[in-house]
Amino acid sequence: MKQVYMDYNATTPVRPEVLEEMLPFFREHFGNPSSVHWAGRQVSGAVENAREQVARLINCSPAEIVFTSCGSEGDNMSLKGTVDALRDKGNHIVTTTVEHPAVLSTCQYLEKNGCEVTYLPVDEHGMIDSAQLEKAITEKTILISIMWGNNETGTLFPVEEIGAIAQKYKVRFHTDAVQAIGKIPVDVQKANVDLLVLSGHKVGGPKGVGAVYVRRGTRMTPLIHGGHQERNRRAGTHNVAAIAGLGKACELAGERIEGDYQRVRDLRDRLERGIMERIPEVKLNGHPEKRLPNTLNVSFAYIEGESLLLNFDMKGIAASSGSACTSGSLEPSHVMGAMGVEIALAHSSTRFSLGPDNTEEDVDYVLEVLPPIVERLREMSPLYKKKA
Repeated sequence: MKQVYMDYNATTPVRPEVLEEMLPFFREHFGNPSSVHWAGRQVSGAVENAREQVARLINCSPAEIVFTSCGSEGDNMSLKGTVDALRDKGNHIVTTTVEHPAVLSTCQYLEKNGCEVTYLPVDEHGMIDSAQLEKAITEKTILISIMWGNNETGTLFPVEEIGAIAQKYKVRFHTDAVQAIGKIPVDVQKANVDLLVLSGHKVGGPKGVGAVYVRRGTRMTPLIHGGHQERNRRAGTHNVAAIAGLGKACELAGERIEGDYQRVRDLRDRLERGIMERIPEVKLNGHPEKRLPNTLNVSFAYIEGESLLLNFDMKGIAASSGSACTSGSLEPSHVMGAMGVEIALAHSSTRFSLGPDNTEEDVDYVLEVLPPIVERLREMSPLYKKKA
């Protein structure tokens, strides 16, 4: 059976070059980079080389890169560390209703511990109003936390405009850029970002490693206390193999990003056109233009996204549902809800997220398999009336 993977926003395959970069640190180069002897020196250089590779991709100094275990840790570190370090200045955070749970859950935790949080609404395309953001800032505001690109819809936020607003009011700006890294150019200087989070497994690197860009001079209390690693900003023995893999993945992303962007976007657009031409009553979720080049989120009226994914899986197709049913909840995605998508359509939302390994044949296979599945599932709905 043919297998087609279109869930790159969930995770990506480790690139062969990345694996080759990692292997020596599981075998002959086994030292702890904090050790001063030869075994430590063998690997400490690899950590610093990876730091340079990550920094080069987002246009910052290597000294501003802090390695973490994942994107969620990076978001927690950024938000909690900022609140603790700036508690003498204020306690107000501005974020959006469509952030990743790593940000939303952290904000909810901070609310229980004395913080005030403003959750900006989004329009039907999942976009914020920058004027509304500016109005939300008060004298107690210490942090704006708004993602670069949405993981479900791909909607891209106006980060440069947000950065300018943050700079104007002298408020710190944190962005979860996990979905943007490797898909579009990311420049922390142009965007006036103070804190940026990325994750290895979203960019062709291994799972269990990430990084936070911390602008020089930014005060932040460590999330993890212990040793003096990462210039006292994140304690814990370095995961050298994973860090080396992250660095290589970022290097490759920088070399390939322009070509991959165009090719993946063309494939995404081919899939979108094919779906809209072949299947009636389909709704696009997210911004039609300001969107990650690889992401397509659509709702199919009269069917459940979970049923569609199960049928996809039987045909060897891997995609994702915007519904939270897979986690045992009957509630639809919080992103769909924030965009005002009606509950029935929210439950049918399906995310196709493509990557550099996808081909036109993959897209054509999905377009061959999808229409009869949708028609069969719709015929099971008492609400569906087939149009002549």
